[in-house]
Amino acid sequence: MPILCLIANPADPELDSTLVAAIQHETGGEINWLHQRIACEIHAPRGSDPVAAARAVIDRRAVDAALVPEADRRKAILVADMDSTMIEQECIDELADAVGIKAQVAAITERAMNGELDFEQALRHRVGLIKGLERRVIEEIRRERITLAPGGRALIQTMKAFGAYTSLVSGGFTLFAEYFARRIGFDEAIANVLEFEDDRLTGTLASPIVDRSTKRSRLESLAAERDVPISRTMAVGDGANDLDMIRAAGLGVALHAKPHVAAEAAARIDHGDLTALLYLQGYEEEDIVR
Repeated sequence: MPILCLIANPADPELDSTLVAAIQHETGGEINWLHQRIACEIHAPRGSDPVAAARAVIDRRAVDAALVPEADRRKAILVADMDSTMIEQECIDELADAVGIKAQVAAITERAMNGELDFEQALRHRVGLIKGLERRVIEEIRRERITLAPGGRALIQTMKAFGAYTSLVSGGFTLFAEYFARRIGFDEAIANVLEFEDDRLTGTLASPIVDRSTKRSRLESLAAERDVPISRTMAVGDGANDLDMIRAAGLGVALHAKPHVAAEAAARIDHGDLTALLYLQGYEEEDIVR
């Protein structure tokens, strides 16, 4: 049985009973509120495309709509991207800002995340451009300029409280991924290793590179290792580097993603924060660990 999820941004909730009733008028089904004004689900909506019907009613309101299956709804494994997903910045762009070339590097990052450039080549090129940056400066940037994405800690802590395993797999750098994984509460972190000499960047990365294939293979290997069916896995990301794991997961979520990534994901969240991934799984407000 399919379930239509309606989710607003907790910071500016625009989901009310009038809007939900209007959507139900078009889709039928049974209404169940998960969190008043923030998340609601409609069980067994009718029609060939309930999401399109819901979005037509939603119009310009900041409310997301997604259709999920009832079977295996709560996931036992989550694999998440880091940059612009679990944190609000692209770390390489912030490092480039420290040497005065943020605009140049950010343009390359944007093209790479859109899938216009080979990921590994683009990454190695950008790292080469920040050669000589001191470790202490990187640590200062990590401490002062990187912010956690809203809802991330609640997402991870709640899923772990209900027995899930959580993995942060980033095409970024271990200096950031390991640090923020600990702060958020992930079970593990996998990322690329920046190379240093005398505490300054050499402009190179250790091999192999963590890329889109690494993300998908980690999702699949975790499922095998933990004897979890793929249907009970979830992946979330925003760029082309995340597409393989988003396609492979039991539920792939595009979070504030590039348009071509959002178009291919089973669920797209354009307005909500990371707690939206909990509502997609049917968690109610009282379940959430904050």
